[in-house]
Amino acid sequence: MAIRDLLSSVESVRALDRTADLLGRVRLPEAVEGVLRGRFLGHPVHPILITLPVGTWTAAAVADFLLHDDDTARTLVGIGLAATPVAVLTGLVELATVTDPRGRRVGALHALTNATATACFLASYRARRRGARKAGVTWSVLGLTAMSAGGALGGHLAYVLGAGVRRES
Repeated sequence: MAIRDLLSSVESVRALDRTADLLGRVRLPEAVEGVLRGRFLGHPVHPILITLPVGTWTAAAVADFLLHDDDTARTLVGIGLAATPVAVLTGLVELATVTDPRGRRVGALHALTNATATACFLASYRARRRGARKAGVTWSVLGLTAMSAGGALGGHLAYVLGAGVRRES
């Protein structure tokens, strides 16, 4: 099965509907939502903000595997964790605008997968703080795996299903 087929198969998983409905209920004052959705930029802020956790967590892997520098890896994991809440909030605000059930399902799994990645990186950070380098690296690898799956789902949501894409007619 091709990756696109696998990603497309998520669109029909009705078991995600309840989670999608729950996540889609995020409502904030209109002015706050406007900022979080990027109206001042003319496009969503979420894709911009996710680059910080994605970049720092990827750089942590470089620190682990090429530099063998656990202090740097721990710092990078921590920076990614600090940047995650605003990225999550912008994603939830975007998900609340998705009306197509297929997109809502993919968005829900995208959110759940990235929540798993965040939990893995939090476990990595805690292990590293205790001096458990091997456990920290293991949790980071699991986090990178979940993050990659979440990114693929986010890409499918935007590029295949067109979520967040504003078309002028």
